[in-house]
Amino acid sequence: MDVDWSNSCVMVTGGTGSFGRAMTRFLLQEYNCRRVVIFSRDELKQLNMREEFGDHPALRFFIGDVRDMERLRLALRGVDIVFHAAALKQVPVAEYNPFEAILTNIVGAANVIRASLDCGVKRIVALSSDKAANPINLYGATKLCADKLFVAANSYVGELKTRFAVVRYGNVVGSRGSVIPLFKEKRKTGVLPITDQRMTRFWVTLDQAVRFCLRFAELMRGGEIFVPKIPSMRIVDLARAVAPECKHEIIGIRPGEKLHEILISEDDARMTLEYEDYFVIQPHYHMWADLEYGQPDGGQPCRDGFRYSSDTNTQWLSAEELRAMV
Repeated sequence: MDVDWSNSCVMVTGGTGSFGRAMTRFLLQEYNCRRVVIFSRDELKQLNMREEFGDHPALRFFIGDVRDMERLRLALRGVDIVFHAAALKQVPVAEYNPFEAILTNIVGAANVIRASLDCGVKRIVALSSDKAANPINLYGATKLCADKLFVAANSYVGELKTRFAVVRYGNVVGSRGSVIPLFKEKRKTGVLPITDQRMTRFWVTLDQAVRFCLRFAELMRGGEIFVPKIPSMRIVDLARAVAPECKHEIIGIRPGEKLHEILISEDDARMTLEYEDYFVIQPHYHMWADLEYGQPDGGQPCRDGFRYSSDTNTQWLSAEELRAMV
C-alpha cells in the first residue's frame, strides 16, 4: 500500500534521539514530507536538532511527554503517520526505576494509541526491541506490553482508517547505550570488558533501522509485528573488530542480560510468515483472515519449532563488515 509521503504529515515521538534524528533526515531529504513533527521532552536536544537541520521549513518541534494525553492530542492534530520511538530503554535504569519505565513505555504507548484514534491518524508504527521476545528484564517486559497494545489497538478502530503495526529489530550499531562506543572508549586502556565469551547479538545500522520502518509503514495492513532479517555477531568477534590490539577481561553477565537475544520465539513462530528478507508475526485475532487485513501472497509459514535467535542465525557479520557499519 503506497504512501504519498510528499503530502503527508509525519510525527516522531522521542524524535530527538538517535533514531528520531536519522528518521527526520530521511523524511525531509529523501521523502520530502509536507511536515515533520518532533515530539520530545528535552528542550536542549530540540534546540540542537533545530540547529542541525537549519530551521527547515517543514520541521516542527513540540515539547511534550507521551505520558501527557492532552499534549499528545494537540500535537497529533493533522498528523497522518506516527513513528513511536519514545521510550526509557536503558536496562539498568528501568530495573532501578520500574514505575517510571512503566509510565513511559506502557502508559505512554496506550496514550499514543488513544490520541491517534481521537485525531484520526492513518498509520502508527511502533518501535519494538529484541528484548521484548521472552523478556527477562523490566525493559523487555514493558516493550512486550507495548507491542501487545499496538497490535490489539486494531480491534478498536471501527469505521476509522487508523492502523497500527510494530517493527522489532536488534541492537543498533553505535547508538547511545550500545557496547561499541564503550569499546571505543575502553580501547585507550588496552583492556575490553567482556560479559561472556559465548554471547551473541543481532546488529543493524541506524539507517537500516529507519529504512525498515519506512518500508513497513507502506506494507502494513494493521496488527503485524515486522521482523527484518539481520545478521548476528559474537561479542568477542565484535571486540576484536573494534580493538584487535586489546586484551579481554571477562566480567560476567549483568542482571537482566541474556546470552543470546531472540526476535521470534517458538510460540510466536506458529503465527509467523516468512518472506525473502523479513518475517511477519501475525495477530491472534480473527480479522487477520479478512482480505483487508491479510498480508500479500508470498509469505510461507515458519516450520514447527522455529526460533529466530542470535546464536542460531544463518547470517553472521565479519569483522570487515562491522567496521564498515561503524
